[in-house]
Amino acid sequence: MGKKNHSDAGMHRINLSAWLVVGLLGASVLVTLYPFWLAATNAVKSPADYGANGPIALPQSFDLSGLLRFWHNVDFTLKLFNSALISGAVAAIAVLLSLLSAYAIGIGRIKGSRTVLFIVTMGMMVPQESLVYPLYYIMKSVGLFDTRTSVIIIFAVLQSAYGTYLLSAVLSTFPRELLEAAEIDGASRFEVLVHVVTPLLRPTLMVLATFFFIWTWNEFLLPLVLLISNDNQTVSVAMGTLNTQYTSDPTTTAAASLLGLAPTVLFFLIFQRTLTRGIAVGAVK
Repeated sequence: MGKKNHSDAGMHRINLSAWLVVGLLGASVLVTLYPFWLAATNAVKSPADYGANGPIALPQSFDLSGLLRFWHNVDFTLKLFNSALISGAVAAIAVLLSLLSAYAIGIGRIKGSRTVLFIVTMGMMVPQESLVYPLYYIMKSVGLFDTRTSVIIIFAVLQSAYGTYLLSAVLSTFPRELLEAAEIDGASRFEVLVHVVTPLLRPTLMVLATFFFIWTWNEFLLPLVLLISNDNQTVSVAMGTLNTQYTSDPTTTAAASLLGLAPTVLFFLIFQRTLTRGIAVGAVK
């Protein structure tokens, strides 16, 4: 009987701890989502509604004029296209560069691989602010200033530093038996990369591509400096105009915040399912 009471008490403590953890996680989720909720509710308020009830009250009206005004004034369709093109190209190129570099360091065992990896790691620590001046003049000298190509090249190289560091650590522990079996079958190094290494690394590569896309989408400083024409600017740069044009219009500011956030959230939610399927397939293989 005593053992049963002791077991029941232990289970009660476990259940209490579990509910405590769930409660803390729920509170954290609410705190995280609250700014998004404020942006969404204020984006559909009319200026009169906002002025009368403030930013915290629920909307008493449904007015999309703030959204439409911001979309029209900054040509948001073009900005979405520019951001999607730049972020998608950077994600693809950076993943490819990371894979090739890490393959040479982790599996190819090139001479001085540790030194190369150390230099790549140090490059990750350089702040972007210190790169603005040299990159500005380099792109001007090669005729790529104020082109989307310049931003794609720069961010693909910068993002690939992290990808190289991560993938080289993974490939350094890659099963040698698989590589030796492929070599015995007569596969070249390129064929080993394409048919053996890449399929097993597909989930990791998809995670990297997702991170690279979102990081590039949210970049502000370098696109602001390198993309000065309206036809080449990105979503983050367009949102920077709020500091000058729309400071006195809080509903438009909320609408811009919502529009700037929505694409990355949608991309992550859509791609998350693809990530889950890719990891499951990799586990089965």
